[in-house]
Amino acid sequence: MDEVLKFIHARYEWDNHAYAEVAYRFGGDALLDSHLPMLDLVDMLARECEAMEPADPRVTGLAYALRVLAQSYADHPDYREAWRP
Repeated sequence: MDEVLKFIHARYEWDNHAYAEVAYRFGGDALLDSHLPMLDLVDMLARECEAMEPADPRVTGLAYALRVLAQSYADHPDYREAWRP
């Protein structure tokens, strides 16, 4: 699970930098309809998963959800097929 979390954090950071470039070129209004809020929520879930105790019964479901969300980056060269739910 640690590798999936690192992957999700890295994609989050890259996407945020890409959107910062869009904002720089086209202004902040260009981001109003973006998926930045969704990226923030996915990153929040990843951070919560990292902070949970392994015995927490929610870990299994949260780990599954994060693997599902990571599939949106399946075309990325660092994505691993073993992460598919």
